[in-house]
This record gives sequence, structure tokens and C-alpha cells, in this order.
Amino acid sequence: MPEEPQSSQDVNSLAGKILRVTPDGQVPPDNPFANNPVYITGIRNTQGFDWLDKSTLWVTDHGPSGDLGRRGHDELSLAKAGDNMGWPTIYRCESKKGMVTPSIVWREALPPGGAAIYTGNSIPEWKGSLIIATLRSQHLQRVVFNPQSPQQVERHEVYLQGQYGRLREAIMGTDGELYVTTSNCDGRGNCPPQRDKILRITR
Repeated sequence: MPEEPQSSQDVNSLAGKILRVTPDGQVPPDNPFANNPVYITGIRNTQGFDWLDKSTLWVTDHGPSGDLGRRGHDELSLAKAGDNMGWPTIYRCESKKGMVTPSIVWREALPPGGAAIYTGNSIPEWKGSLIIATLRSQHLQRVVFNPQSPQQVERHEVYLQGQYGRLREAIMGTDGELYVTTSNCDGRGNCPPQRDKILRITR
């Protein structure tokens, strides 16, 4: 989260951005800003994104927690190379030319942790959905998109509500299974005697 919110709009600042570099740390020649690792601007505090295709991402972003007198309104947006997610100029469901309007906004803070597009076989009906781990709201959220219009949300569903506490990361493993980590021992949750866990999500 940038200390100066407006730096999210400055392509010469690395604050409030998603960066794209090669494995050896170089700037890819097809990045949207020449000789610049910045890939997407206007981010407040993303902790989760995944690739829909080689140039399109689903991006979650934490809404404000008191900055600029604003609260709540975590977002999920579809973004491409060079897109501007809008922070701090717009938030909630606001629109402005040249900035991405979110596909879904949660009025009360989730806030979102990691996110992964489900590609496994254990739960076939989840294929293609975005799975989001949430912290304060302590659940796993599945978001289903319109296949013909991927920025349009068809529905979203809640799983594991309150069963494991705060959920931090969601990731597809190399074995094709979905894994989720808990985050109860970070000073913000209720740390159980067995500490935090890695969960494998199957039917």
C-alpha cells in the first residue's frame, strides 16, 4: 500500500503497481511502458491475482481502511497490460474514462488474500472460477464469470465460513489441487494451539 496514495498513478513510481519482469529481473520488451517494470497502475493493496490469459489478469485489491476518509469496498477487476485500476481517483463502483471499473465490490471489508483460477479436477464445477481467500470475513469465495464477457460476474458463493479462521493464500498446486493457507497467528487472528495450517480443498 503506497504511503502517498497518488503515487499509485505515477508510472515512474513502483508504489501501487503490479510489476512484470523476466526471471532474471529485466524489463520485458513488450511491457506497456517502455523500459519500465510497471504492468498495471492504480493499485492500493493487492494480495491476489491470477492470469486469465497471457495478457489478462483477475486482480483483487483491498479497499481503503480510513485513508482519505474512506473505508471498505474491496474490489475484483479484470485488467490488461497498461490498465489503470483507479486508486485513489476512483473506488467503489465508480467509473472514470481511462480507469477500470471493478467487476464486483464488497461494501464491507473482506479483505481478500490470495486468489487463483481453479483448474483442477477434484471439483469439476469450479473449473474456470476465481477462488479468493479472505481474511477478516474468514471464508473462501468462489466467483463465477460469464464465459462470453469475462468482466461480468454471474454469481459468487461462500465456502468454509468461519471454519478455519482467517484465510491468507489460495493457490493451485502442481498436483492440480487447490491449497489454502490460514493466517490466524499473525497478530490479527486467534492463534490455535496447532498454529496455522495448509488446507487441501477437495469435495
